[in-house]
Amino acid sequence: MSSTWISLYFITNLGLTLYNKGVLIHFPFPYTLTALHALCGSLGGRLLVEHGAYRPKRLAFQDEFVLVGFSILYTVNIAVSNLSLGLVTIPFHQVVRAATPMFTMMISYTLLHTRYSSPKLFSLLPVVVGVGFATYGDYYFTAWGLTLTLSGTFLAALKTVVTNILQSTNTGSATSSDLRTVHNSVMLSLRLQMSPLDLLTRMSPLAFIQCAIFAHLSGELQRVRRYSAHEMTAFKMSALLVNGFLAFALNIVSFTANKKVGALSMTVAANVKQVLAIASAIFLFNLSINLVNAIGISLTILGGAAYGYVDYYERQHAGPPKKS
Repeated sequence: MSSTWISLYFITNLGLTLYNKGVLIHFPFPYTLTALHALCGSLGGRLLVEHGAYRPKRLAFQDEFVLVGFSILYTVNIAVSNLSLGLVTIPFHQVVRAATPMFTMMISYTLLHTRYSSPKLFSLLPVVVGVGFATYGDYYFTAWGLTLTLSGTFLAALKTVVTNILQSTNTGSATSSDLRTVHNSVMLSLRLQMSPLDLLTRMSPLAFIQCAIFAHLSGELQRVRRYSAHEMTAFKMSALLVNGFLAFALNIVSFTANKKVGALSMTVAANVKQVLAIASAIFLFNLSINLVNAIGISLTILGGAAYGYVDYYERQHAGPPKKS
């Protein structure tokens, strides 16, 4: 079942990545596009509630603050990533982002004391190195650009881990040999045990408002108004609506897959998706690559397959990762 969801994640993520590339060429407003994705998540989630697809969980007042904090993390992650792209080259940005699994492991160990086996750690090396080779090109960055890119990578990993925690039904142990009392209390407060659809529906309106604020502060909304008045057509509007629907589908699959396979597997899948997007762009957008790029694509795909095998074997024979 887990393999089915991770496969769906590959398909929907790769599809939206390629579709977004085409949309942003004609609609170059990333904050507004992300706000549209969040709006579609809000409307789609409410529609599913009305049709009985899931039952919203009753949350305590303090739980609502947790959701607000998560939505802020979600939005700031996007904002920092967009800002860093303006200060570094795309190849450098992708190379740094390839380290997301490493950040994920560090955060998981710090927050949850999760330990990973040596075979799993070794299987990550070709995934990370492969992305570096696959995206090899013009590396340029400023000190501020490097800081923002590293911050964005950390935030992306933190968002993935927190998404998993919010949906987790494992409340953990409160013994003195586990987490310290205060730390344990914080972790328990984050485990809202929410279904993926419920979490998506509650988070999306908050993310929409925050993305709209970012778009306004950056001056993007003003440019969108001028664009809508002079260049928007029915075809472009339809393309944006399809894009929003695909984003909603991806979010459902992403949240569900995260709950089933864990945060580290999701970041590895994202790395493999990244090189598959490059491979697809060779055919769809006439992208040219060199031998180093080709080796990187092969390394990442083989590393992803090795990680998947190790993860499957450990789940079948040793259960979930151990905790100290």
